[in-house]
Amino acid sequence: MSGSIRDNLEEKLARFVQLETDMSDPDVLGDGARMSATAREHGGLAKVVGKYREFKRLSEEIQDCQEMAEATDDFEEREMAETEMKSLRSQRETLWEDLLTYTVGGDDSHRTRCVMEIRAGTGGDEAALFARDLYEMYRRHAEQVGWKTEVMEASPTEMGGFKEITLTLEGENVFRDLQYESGGHRVQRVPETETQGRVHTSAATVAVMPEPEDVEVDIKSDDYRVDKFCASGPGGQHVNKTESAIRLTHYETGIVVQCQDEKSQHKNLAKALRVLKARVYEKKREEENAKQAEARKGLIGSGDRSQRIRTYNYPQNRLTDHRINLTLYKLDQIIGGDLTPVTEALIEYDRDQLRGDMID
Repeated sequence: MSGSIRDNLEEKLARFVQLETDMSDPDVLGDGARMSATAREHGGLAKVVGKYREFKRLSEEIQDCQEMAEATDDFEEREMAETEMKSLRSQRETLWEDLLTYTVGGDDSHRTRCVMEIRAGTGGDEAALFARDLYEMYRRHAEQVGWKTEVMEASPTEMGGFKEITLTLEGENVFRDLQYESGGHRVQRVPETETQGRVHTSAATVAVMPEPEDVEVDIKSDDYRVDKFCASGPGGQHVNKTESAIRLTHYETGIVVQCQDEKSQHKNLAKALRVLKARVYEKKREEENAKQAEARKGLIGSGDRSQRIRTYNYPQNRLTDHRINLTLYKLDQIIGGDLTPVTEALIEYDRDQLRGDMID
């Protein structure tokens, strides 16, 4: 097994063991929010840790059989050890493939919660409508696979699009699957506003960030400034006269988050804090990834927002993912929420990059 993959799995195992210890700690048990966060992270790691422990057990048994076969002069004993070793290698190879899937996506692949930001790019009203269509695509996909979604903040346009929209998603494999959506998305179609029937090109960007647990990112109230203001709707008209909207400015990083989706100031603050923690965690994550850029070279889960990753061609009912030269002529189904063929192809590509390094 390659060092980087082994290190990644060993870190997950060590974290899992620590979480198990924490869950029996009276201080954690007495803190409902901390216990909930700890249990959620523990559950997210349980499958990969279970498989890695089994992988290690099989590797030890293979080593024992190898030593037995080399140490004995008895033909039958050696043949029995070699037969057992062949069976164990087969079992380990199956586990290896499972671990590849869990390893794809790096340290945060086990996350069961993530924050997604969709922003209209070039293309004016059509870009805002495309941002809306992307949001609907992800929302429908989440429904199909059983993930929960919640809109944290939205800036709608008068035509029904979004200048930007932020949402959270929660469920098994949610970050592992959606991390591939980070980047630039381009659409080619006849806009609703086009009278000549001409195909236009517009764009939107998507950013997907793992949502850390509260125990991982400690942001205190004096780490950020809170500004309160009246929420407004499309065109700038006020939708209420109370200062329920919240804007947070993080002093250390300069990150600004605002939320006005809820009528309650308290709820807007809670939502804004979740997004702020995700963005702060993502910034630290990007800095760490930059240090390991060479090790990650060739993998597609880099999440570079400036990179054009995909084109949606409506006249040809075609989706093209430029990172792996994937072309599918079922854009209508994908926009309708069936992202699975795209996600599976992207995960398999990453698996192929890692596959040769997994077994000793």
